[in-house]
Amino acid sequence: MFRKILAVSLAFGLVTSCGGKSDEGASTVNGVSDSEIVIGSFADLSGPAALLGLDAVNGARLRFDEINAAGGIHGRKIRFIAEDTQYQLPKAIQAVNKLVNRDKIFAMFLGLGTPMNNAVMQTLFDANVPNIFPISGGRQMVVPFRPLMFTARGVYYDEIRAGVRYFVEERGAESICVMYQDSDYGNEILDAATDQAAEMGIEIAAVSGHKATDTEFTASVLRVRNSGCKTVMLGTIYKDTILIFEAARKIGWDDVAFVGQNASYSRAVASAESGAAEGYYAFVHIAVVYGDEEMSPEVARWYESFTETFGREPGYAAIEGYRNADALAVALENAGRDLNVDALIGGLEAMKDYQDIFGYHLTFGPDDHKGVDESILMTVKDGRWVKLEESIRY
Repeated sequence: MFRKILAVSLAFGLVTSCGGKSDEGASTVNGVSDSEIVIGSFADLSGPAALLGLDAVNGARLRFDEINAAGGIHGRKIRFIAEDTQYQLPKAIQAVNKLVNRDKIFAMFLGLGTPMNNAVMQTLFDANVPNIFPISGGRQMVVPFRPLMFTARGVYYDEIRAGVRYFVEERGAESICVMYQDSDYGNEILDAATDQAAEMGIEIAAVSGHKATDTEFTASVLRVRNSGCKTVMLGTIYKDTILIFEAARKIGWDDVAFVGQNASYSRAVASAESGAAEGYYAFVHIAVVYGDEEMSPEVARWYESFTETFGREPGYAAIEGYRNADALAVALENAGRDLNVDALIGGLEAMKDYQDIFGYHLTFGPDDHKGVDESILMTVKDGRWVKLEESIRY
C-alpha cells in the first residue's frame, strides 16, 4: 500500500530521446519493458561504510519485494540491481558504467557517498538517467538545482547551521568550536558553523582539523578545551567520533556538548564499549528504531519483517532505504503506465506532503527537488539514541 499522497493526473508527450514508443508499439525507454522497471544502485556492501550501505539496500529491497508481491506498479515488477563499491571511487565509477551501459537502468537510486555521487553525476545525466535519493548529505546533492536530481535526506551544511542556531538560542552557547575531518565533507561542516556563527555575531573560538587516518586526539581536544568553548560541532564519521569522545573523557572534559549529524549517527557510536559517547547530540533526518520501543502496527510489522529477512536489527539507513523505495513507488504510480523519464520527474514533482509509515514527510515541486528541510535532535543516553526535539527547521 502506498503512503498518503495527493492524487494527480499527469500527461506527457512522447519524446523518443527520453523514451517513447517505436512504430511497433514496444517501449524504447531504457530499463522499462512491458513487465519490469530496472532500478540501479551503487553502495558500500562490504567496505568501511557497509553497515550503512547494506541497511539502505536491504531496506529498499524489502519494500520492492512487497510491491512486486502485490502485483507491481501498473503491471510492471521492479528489478533492483545493487553494485558493491566498497566505498572506493574507482569501483563506484565502474559500477555506474555497468549499470548505465550494460544493465540499461531506468533510474539510479540510493547511490552512496558524496565523492562517489559527485564523480558519476554527469555520466548519469548525460545518459538521461535520474539520480534519485542518494545516500549523501553533501550540498552538491542540492546545489545547483538539477532537473534529474532528487534528494530525501538532510544536508550536512543545513543540519550544522541549525545546530549552531539551536545551541546558541535555546541552550545559551556563547561561542562555538569545530573539530573536523580534513575532507570535502569535513570542510562543509566547518563552512556551515563559520557561516552561521558570522550571521549570529558569535565567535568560533577554536578549529581543529585532522586526517581520516588519525588515531590520537588528546592534543587537539586539549587545545579546543583550552579555548573556553563548551559547544563543539563535529565533522567526523564513526571511528574519529568515538576517539575524540574517549580523548575528552581521558582529560576529564565533561562540561561540553559535542554536536554532529547523520555522518556520525549510528548504533555503533551510541553503544561504544567505552561509553564515551554518552551525552552526544546529533541533528538527523530519521530516528533509529529500537526493538523494545513502542511502535505502530505498521512499523512493528516492518521491524519484524526486516529482522527475520536479514537476521539483524535495522539501523536508521534501513528506514531510509525502505521509505525511499516506497516514495519512488509513489512517483512511479503517479507517472502512469506510459512511463518515461519526463513522466517520472513529473511524478516526483507532484508529491506534496508524502508521509511514510514512520511519520516522516517529503515534499517536492518543479523548482524544489530537496525533499527534507528539518531535523530531529537526538542524544545518546545509556548507550542508545533518544529523541529530544521532534522537528527543528532549517
